[in-house]
Amino acid sequence: MTMSDGDPRRYEHLTETRLHDPGAVLRAAQTRPRHPGPQRGRQLFILASDHPARGALGVKDDPLAMADRRDLLDRLQTALAHPRVDGVLASPDILDDLLLLGAVDGKLLFGSMNRAGLPGLVNEVDDRFTGHTAAGLAAIGAAGGKMLTRIAFDDTHTTSMLEATARAVDALHRHQMVAMIEPFISMHRQGQLVNDLSTDAVVRSVAIAQGLGGSSARTWLKLPVVAEMERVMAATTLPTVLLGGSAAAGTEDILATWAPALRLPGVQGLTAGRVLLYPDDGDVARAVEVAAGLLRGGGARPDSRDPAKPRTSEEEERLR
Repeated sequence: MTMSDGDPRRYEHLTETRLHDPGAVLRAAQTRPRHPGPQRGRQLFILASDHPARGALGVKDDPLAMADRRDLLDRLQTALAHPRVDGVLASPDILDDLLLLGAVDGKLLFGSMNRAGLPGLVNEVDDRFTGHTAAGLAAIGAAGGKMLTRIAFDDTHTTSMLEATARAVDALHRHQMVAMIEPFISMHRQGQLVNDLSTDAVVRSVAIAQGLGGSSARTWLKLPVVAEMERVMAATTLPTVLLGGSAAAGTEDILATWAPALRLPGVQGLTAGRVLLYPDDGDVARAVEVAAGLLRGGGARPDSRDPAKPRTSEEEERLR
């Protein structure tokens, strides 16, 4: 899959399918080839694309970079076609499109569960679960669900959000799926909710997040790369993936921070989005290739199916 030539009708068939055959989404999910799951000694590479559902559309100096869904799908398909990419983390709308496109065949699926904490909203910390549910994720054969967990000591909504996160962890575990928690210590500054990326704050967020829910057996952490990352990883025994970094930072700068962090014990891979989908030079395939080269475990899985390869007639028949 390469970047599209810009034909405005290139995804019109998705609209037609949603209109006339909405059940095709579930059929595509249930009949697609599956990923074998995490493999010992091989770090995971997950693309993240749940930002639009929170209204966070900006990348660097373009406040609406992610607003064009066709362009975003082009970029996602280019990235997912790389054989070293293991899966995608997305909101239901994007994941449904990718399922209909066959772009996530052989990939791990992670659903984005809480998206109501819109940037700048008066009660942003009250980040309610408006996206994927555990039952819905189980129905499509997902690997797990992710929840952003902002812990703001100056906001009364924090307690209820911690409780909601714990309930989501338990629900995912009941379906034997991964609960991926992305915690931050946050605070209000000049009318905005900001995350504290000091090492001490990230360590404290880890301590709180890994204790949520009745069991941590299937809980993973999604953490930022910060100074003294060794101290952060010393705070947990949970599998941890690194998040992509600030949408305003340069691609090369972020890639440079990943390399040493990926070598730390407990780090099981990357969950990155805008830095790879919207790289400085516009070359998505190159950015993904560079990121893949940082991961432990070598090349593609020998049993992986190329998502860019057209479906066989047998696969098409199963979706009818």
